Order: sequence, then structure tokens, then C-alpha cells
Amino acid sequence: MSLLEIQTLFSSTHQPSDAQLQQWVDAVLIDSHPDGEVLIRIVDEQESSTLNEHYRHKKGPTNILSFPFDAPPIPGFHSDMLGDLVICAPVLAQEACAQNKRITAHWAHIVIHGVLHLLGYDHLEEDDATLMEQKEITLLATLNFGNPYQDEHTNK
Repeated sequence: MSLLEIQTLFSSTHQPSDAQLQQWVDAVLIDSHPDGEVLIRIVDEQESSTLNEHYRHKKGPTNILSFPFDAPPIPGFHSDMLGDLVICAPVLAQEACAQNKRITAHWAHIVIHGVLHLLGYDHLEEDDATLMEQKEITLLATLNFGNPYQDEHTNK
């Protein structure tokens, strides 16, 4: 099982439990990085907005920011740290409502999406986006969640 540290700086009634977050992270890492270490920081819109502007030069909060760990070039150094995920709980709740998604399904999708970013997946190019989306769909299906890229009324 991966090592997951959770920092909850913002709480709401619709947030997943620590056990659910662990399950979703493990679903991604079980085959490739079972000992991987991830930090999830759950924040409000202000912190998300500050980080988004500083690191991505984009205004306003975003659902998730991924910060892959960049190991120092020290001979013999090894770390299982994959990186940090910063999740803005209010943005996730707003998106789930606007997209007619179950909040738990949306959280699962965004956590999986973020962990895939920590593993090097990206969606800047169409081929890469297709690969990443297929991986997300497959992982979510193993957790009994529907395809997040389809009309979400099937995900209720």
C-alpha cells in the first residue's frame, strides 16, 4: 500500500474519507509504484488561486494542482516520494454540481487524474490526452465509477 499523507485545510460535508482517498491513490499505484508516497492537501479557493497564479500563471482557483517530486541529483539518493496534490474542495463541489456528477465520483476522478500527472501522464497533446483518459476510465471502472467523459446522468 502506498504512503498517503493528507493535509485538510478546508472541510466540507461532501469530502471523501481518508480511506477513500487512500483507495483511489492505491488504485493508480498498485501495479507500478506500490510503495509510492503522495501528499494530498485539501484547500480553499484562496490557496488554490494563489498557487495556480504562482505556478501556472493562471488566475483563479482550479480543481487540482499536481507537483511531481524532483529528486536531487545526489549519487545513491532514493525516494519513493511521487509528489504533492493540492485539491480545491469548493471547486470540486461546484464542478460536480454544474456537470451533474456525483461528488464522490468527481473526487475519485480528480484524485486519479492528479496521481497520473505525478507519474508523468499529461494531456497537452491529443494522443497523450487520449492515453490518460483511457487510463482514468479503466481505473475508475475498477472502483465501480462510470466514465467521467460521458454524459454524467449514467454515473448517478
